[in-house]
Amino acid sequence: QVQLVESGGGLVQAGGSLRLSCQASGRTFGSYDVGWFRQAPGKEREFVATISWRGGRTVYVDSVKGRFTISRDNAKNTVYLQMNSLKPEDTALYYCAADRYGTGRQSVGDYEFWGQGTQVTVSS
Repeated sequence: QVQLVESGGGLVQAGGSLRLSCQASGRTFGSYDVGWFRQAPGKEREFVATISWRGGRTVYVDSVKGRFTISRDNAKNTVYLQMNSLKPEDTALYYCAADRYGTGRQSVGDYEFWGQGTQVTVSS
């Protein structure tokens, strides 16, 4: 069992930066791939980025490539999402999720454990 808690969201102007954190509990967290997803009002939850359990493989959705960076510190049971050059269209509730069998998967249904989300709002 893995429990996930996101933090770091907030209100920022376009062009600004935020760093989201995903704190996990559970002794096996280090063996899970971890992904970030987001959901805007009235839209489906969408994939943003994922990182392999050792951190050697990362995958990003095209819309955030070059702006967002996912990283992890397994000693701290934490995964980060550094978000730079934020745009109003990045506004959403951001979730982290853990995938026991991950190979860079991007579908919501592939991830077993989810946090409650942290709100990111980007003003124009």
